[in-house]
Amino acid sequence: MDEQQKKIRFVDTTLRDGQQSLIATRMTMEEMRPILTDMDNAGFHAVEVWGGATFDATMRYLKEDPWERLRTLRAAFTKTKLQMLFRGQNMLGYKCYPDDIVEAFIQKASDNGIDIFRMFDALNDLRNLESSVRAVKKAKKHAQLCISYTLSDIHTEDYYRDLIKRLVDMGADSICIKDMAGLLLPGAAYSLVKDIKAICKLPIQLHSHYTSGLASMTYMKAAEAGVDIIDTSMSPFAMGTSQPATEVLNAALESLGYETSLDKDALLRAGAYLKPMRDAAIESGLLSPKVLSADLSTLVYQVPGGMLSNLVSQMKAQNAEDKYEEVLQEIPRVRADLGYPPLVTPSSQIVGTQAVMNVLLGERYKVVPNETKDFVRGMYGQTPGPISDEIRKKIIGDEQISDIAPSKLLKPGLKDAAIKVKPYKEQEEDVLSYALFPQVAEEFFQFRQAQKYGLDPKLADKENQVYPI
Repeated sequence: MDEQQKKIRFVDTTLRDGQQSLIATRMTMEEMRPILTDMDNAGFHAVEVWGGATFDATMRYLKEDPWERLRTLRAAFTKTKLQMLFRGQNMLGYKCYPDDIVEAFIQKASDNGIDIFRMFDALNDLRNLESSVRAVKKAKKHAQLCISYTLSDIHTEDYYRDLIKRLVDMGADSICIKDMAGLLLPGAAYSLVKDIKAICKLPIQLHSHYTSGLASMTYMKAAEAGVDIIDTSMSPFAMGTSQPATEVLNAALESLGYETSLDKDALLRAGAYLKPMRDAAIESGLLSPKVLSADLSTLVYQVPGGMLSNLVSQMKAQNAEDKYEEVLQEIPRVRADLGYPPLVTPSSQIVGTQAVMNVLLGERYKVVPNETKDFVRGMYGQTPGPISDEIRKKIIGDEQISDIAPSKLLKPGLKDAAIKVKPYKEQEEDVLSYALFPQVAEEFFQFRQAQKYGLDPKLADKENQVYPI
C-alpha cells in the first residue's frame, strides 16, 4: 500500500446516527452545545448532524425547530463540513414526496448550512435519486450517492458492480457503502472497495453498524483495500446498534501507520462530556441493553440499528416483549415476501411493522397497513426481486404492481403546504416542515406560539398533544 492510500479520514456520526441508533434521537441542542467546539477542532472530514430521523424527532419529542438546530450547528462548526442523510424521494419521511418539495428542501438545507448530502434509496431504485441529485448539483453542494448494502441471492457482486457504475453515471461526487444492519463481512468489504476502486476514482466512504459485532474488523479490511473515509461515533454513543468508536478506530489505524489527522485531546474531552449522558440514558431506560450487545443473528434477521431500537420500543408499548424473538424470526420471511428489499428506512419500518402484526395477531397478513399495500403497489419503487402473485393477491387483491417511478404519480405539493401553514408561518422553512410532517409540524407550531405569547410550554404534552391555545 502506498503512502497516499495510508490516509484515512473520519466522519463522526454522534450527533445524528450515533444518538439515533442508541437513544432514539432524543439528544437536545443544549446537550450538544458544550462539545461542538471540541468536535469542530477534532479534525473530522465532516460531522453528520442532520437528516434521518432527527428532523421528525426534533419537532415531535424535543419541541425544537430542526432548522434552527441546523443554523446553530452551522455557526458552531467553522472548520468542519456538515453532512446530512437524505432518503432520496422519501426525503426525511416514510413515503415518497413530489419533486417540487424534494428540490425546495435541498435548496433550503443548503442555504442553512449542509455541505454534503448523503443520498440513498431503500430499494436501490435509482429513479428515486434523480430529483435529489439534480437539486444538490444546482445548489453546488457535494452529492454522495449510496449503495444500500444487503444480503440475498439477488444482491450479488455483479449486482453491486452494476449499481456502482450507474451511481457514477448519475453524477456522484463520492460513493458510500451504506451497511445499515452491519451485514458487511470483512472479506466482502475488501472485495467491494477494490471493485469500486477499479470502476471509478471517486472517494469511497464506508458506513456500518456494530450490530453484528463485525464492523471494526470490516473497517480495517476496507482500509487495507483503500477506503478513503469511515463513519464512526464517539465511544459513549458507539458500538451496539451504532457505529464503531471514533477513538478506538483512530488508535487502531494509527498503530498500523495510517494518517488520520484527528486531535486526540479534543476527542477525549468530547468523550468525557458524553459519558454521563450515556449513563443517564441507561439508568432511565432510554438506552436499552438489548441494543448494546453484539449479535451475530443479525446476519440472519438483517435488522438495522435504528430499526432494532424502534422494535424494542414498539414491543414494550404493546406489552409483548416476550414475542421479540418471534418477531425477529418473522422479519426475514416478510422481507422475502416483499421482494428482498434492503432493510433501511422506510422499507425497514414497513417490513418490521408487518412482522409485528403477523406475530401479535397470530395470522400472517390478517391485517395489512396501508404502507405495506403501497409498497406492494410499487409506490415506493421497484423491489430488487419479484413479489409473487400469491403475496400480491393476499395484500392488494387483484390490483397490479405499478412500474412507473413513484415521483411521476405525485402532484406538486409545495403551494398547498404554503397555504395550510399560513396561520403559523414564521420562516420559509416552516412550509417544508409542514410538507414533510403535517400533523407533527402543526403541533410544534402551536407549541412555538405558546412560547411566543408567554404561556407555559411545559403544560404541553411533549409526546403528541397540541398545546391548549
